Amino acid sequence: MKKFISSALVLCTLSLTTVAVFNSCSSDEDTTITPNPSNVTIDPNNFKLALKSGDKLVLDANIVYRMNGPVIVNNGAELTIPAGTKILCSGGTDTYLAVAQGGKIFINGTASSPVVFTSGAATPKKADWGGIVICGKAPINAGTTAASEVGGSLPYGGTVSDDNSGSITYTQIRWAGARFNDAKEYNGLSLFGVGNGTKIDGVSILDGADDGIEFFGGTVNVSNILSINNDDDAFDWTEGWNGNATNIYAKRNAANVGNRGIEADNNSGNQTATPMSNPTIKNATFIGFTTTDNEGAGTNLFRVGTGATLDNVVFSGWATAITIQHDTTIANLNGKNKFTNIKFDNVGANAVTIASATGSVAQPAAAGTYTENANATGAGNGTSTPSWANGWAGL
Repeated sequence: MKKFISSALVLCTLSLTTVAVFNSCSSDEDTTITPNPSNVTIDPNNFKLALKSGDKLVLDANIVYRMNGPVIVNNGAELTIPAGTKILCSGGTDTYLAVAQGGKIFINGTASSPVVFTSGAATPKKADWGGIVICGKAPINAGTTAASEVGGSLPYGGTVSDDNSGSITYTQIRWAGARFNDAKEYNGLSLFGVGNGTKIDGVSILDGADDGIEFFGGTVNVSNILSINNDDDAFDWTEGWNGNATNIYAKRNAANVGNRGIEADNNSGNQTATPMSNPTIKNATFIGFTTTDNEGAGTNLFRVGTGATLDNVVFSGWATAITIQHDTTIANLNGKNKFTNIKFDNVGANAVTIASATGSVAQPAAAGTYTENANATGAGNGTSTPSWANGWAGL
């Protein structure tokens, strides 16, 4: 599992120019803009800054930004990124985009004109930048609040289930992430205690060095998410995430790229900590690379007390499609008909339970753990790239 993952923006080379910080009449779409009286400025060729309360920065889609350090949206600040903006990132994990509690991000890509965060290197590689991190005030089970372990120890969590950190639509996140150890990892998109007032719809996370997307508690809902060729888990949650995820497409491209499709936890230190992780996943496809992977990599793992509801899900190419580990998780999911309309395609075993972390032999899951449907479509096209990703996802 991980604790807070820093993120980064992408920047490009341009001629030196200056962009003012603005006040916007609307926070969730680009509208008429009036200059901020403080006239805060940025250099697109050296894009890094910390926005303070009252700052409202609107980027210019006609400019390519080169980000080579942290961009932090602090409490009371807003950052708006219009459709078609491209941000080229360099600097490894010192470069990331972080939204603190009370800050707001509006990444306003469209299906025909997505926003792109990518590597600024001539030859891109994984971990060229950190990724995107959002910290909200929604409930978590790691304490009333917690602090990120990277990215400046930003606080996250609270009691505001409908907390609003802004919106992300039709956005590519490429070549991000890094893994230092089990407690310090940079994902493509990290959501820490993010509330369901936040909109996340249409995000592709490609070629990352750790997880594609990870939820640390919170109540945020997501839709139309692609996580492809990322080095660890495609879709990860912990610390009491309770939200809905619709239209999720995840794929490993090679045996040595990626680990699990789903890695689902409640709380590794206290399996019954509340609120317990219990998301609903609907219309999803998780594609492994081979059915001969070892158990740790070749599965979708539910452990340390998580709950979950899955419906219309395709699991393809896994040694074991579903592994339910630890007694608390088994009590939540084994035989409880929480997984419905499941299609198993080219898998070694459908579903197993493992009672403890080590030393336990996998057992077949109880009858009633899942219902099969050979006609389940998953994210839309079975194991094919879904049609809703056409044009904007960068595939």
